[in-house]
Amino acid sequence: MSPTTPPELAAPPQSIRKVAIASLAGTALEWYDFFLYGTASALVFGPLFFPGASSLAGTLASFGTFAVGFAARPLGGIVFGHFGDRLGRKPMLVITLLIMGVATFLIGALPTYAQIGVWAPILLVLLRVLQGIAVGGEWGGGVLMITERAPDGRRGFYSAWSQVGINLGFIMSAGVFAAVQTMPEEAFMSWGWRIPFLLGAVPALVGLVIRLKIEETPEFQAVEDEGTKQRLPVLHALRTQPRSILIAAGARMAENGGSYIFLVFSLAYGKHIGVDSGLLLTGIIVANVVEGASMVGFGALSDRIGRRPVYMAGAATLVVFAFPFFWLVDTGTPALVWLAFIIALGIGHGAMIGTQPSFFTELFGKSSRYSAISLGHELASVFAGGLSPLIATALLAATDSYWPISLYLVLLGCITLVAVYFARETVQRDAPSAPAAAQRQPATTHK
Repeated sequence: MSPTTPPELAAPPQSIRKVAIASLAGTALEWYDFFLYGTASALVFGPLFFPGASSLAGTLASFGTFAVGFAARPLGGIVFGHFGDRLGRKPMLVITLLIMGVATFLIGALPTYAQIGVWAPILLVLLRVLQGIAVGGEWGGGVLMITERAPDGRRGFYSAWSQVGINLGFIMSAGVFAAVQTMPEEAFMSWGWRIPFLLGAVPALVGLVIRLKIEETPEFQAVEDEGTKQRLPVLHALRTQPRSILIAAGARMAENGGSYIFLVFSLAYGKHIGVDSGLLLTGIIVANVVEGASMVGFGALSDRIGRRPVYMAGAATLVVFAFPFFWLVDTGTPALVWLAFIIALGIGHGAMIGTQPSFFTELFGKSSRYSAISLGHELASVFAGGLSPLIATALLAATDSYWPISLYLVLLGCITLVAVYFARETVQRDAPSAPAAAQRQPATTHK
């Protein structure tokens, strides 16, 4: 098991609360920018940047550029993981936020295909790559800023707050998009869709101020003091902890792939079957509010009963609910549509993502932890979240039915169940003494 935080490295509770709030705010502001692209891919990018195709074909092309951002995330994880292990967590979080803010603002200023032709989708893809690199380096650092401070027995609870920031980011982006969608259709498609992207510069600046005030984590400072920094932390992680990296990647398949089917593809699906996109966006926002509370509860529960049972319960919920989700959405009844998203996100996804920061942190040793956690997290994002809207749209175009998409969700859930089953429980129920904790090895040395 990875080292628990020795008493001398654990920050006092007030300091942890301060960092948790700062991490939540910074993460929310960065993911606001990232989620905007997914919503726009489902609703506007097809006709504006890929005209001349059918509605589903244009959406398919748009989701292709969406996937490109996920393909770039491992690169961001490798680069920022390397320097995060070498130079510290804080400077990487500042840089990633700057990159994200600039890229999002420029997307809002992009000319469309009608104005500059093929250069429009090319520039869109390049900016999406920058977004992917930024968010690929963001998650590991944002999580470690909390988990490397949290006391034993409360790590699941405190670290779950960093994930709440992701929900707030989506709520903000979906809320702004829902607001601009109330404009007349012509105005919205002409210039209204740009407003959420241009506003992305504001939260980026706010997040930058917040992150500049955060101190470096005690565990990174300990690595510096001990002289145990790795010259090439990414290679060290691959050489010493490959099994844990694969477990983390497998654990994300259901969480990441399922979430983007619910958050992004569902908008395109609703448009295809004639369900109002405003109703779907509202349902997603409500579900994210519910999940913001549930993931903290699941994180706290994982401190009591273990990471594995909570995480596996979330994956099992995804498997069981794969078909009922679409049954409820197909009704077009507001209460049932909301219920579909609340169960899928608030329970199934919430159990996994609320437990994920503490679970993944505890899988790895601290000298190359930023690199290792980023690799496991972002490798899965390419094959899960990045491809899931694209795969789901292709399946819908080929069959004109939801059932192959439900089977795809079942497959993702089963992959995660197998991965977490073969992981070792990482919770320390009886916290060892500081010297004993310091001698522990990463979880890769066990079953």
